[in-house]
Amino acid sequence: MSDERLDAEDLNRLRELGQRFMRAVPHNKALGLELRSVGEGRAEIFLPYDLRLVGNPETGVLHGGAISALIDACCGAAVFQALRKPMAIATLDLRIDYLKPAAPGRGVIARAHCYKVTRHVAFVRGVAFLDSEDDPIATSAGTFMLGTRTTSRTEGAA
Repeated sequence: MSDERLDAEDLNRLRELGQRFMRAVPHNKALGLELRSVGEGRAEIFLPYDLRLVGNPETGVLHGGAISALIDACCGAAVFQALRKPMAIATLDLRIDYLKPAAPGRGVIARAHCYKVTRHVAFVRGVAFLDSEDDPIATSAGTFMLGTRTTSRTEGAA
């Protein structure tokens, strides 16, 4: 998105797109993900602590897969916020570097920024943390394909 400032109507539209994104993906709903904020090419999502998401019952630490899903959802939400018009997207590549385990009994916050959108690909950076981005649990870099759509098997047949 360009550097132009968004008016209140545009900001409301972006927030509504973010909320629809969270409701439309069953996996996000099953994890209990909560969209905290969206802005121009940015998103913040909270993953509440849940015993069902613990990877090792002896430590009580959230499973890395739950953190991965959180970061993927947050990066995707940031891409939606960077688009000029709604369109389908798909994760092409998402590299996640795990730096430390999440603290037992605590939810995790993810923030993502879509810093570049081309005709077919969006580029995103993200971070997952407890209290401060300066002390991350994980960092990420990803690419998302733009304008994807599903087709029926017969539609593409010649």
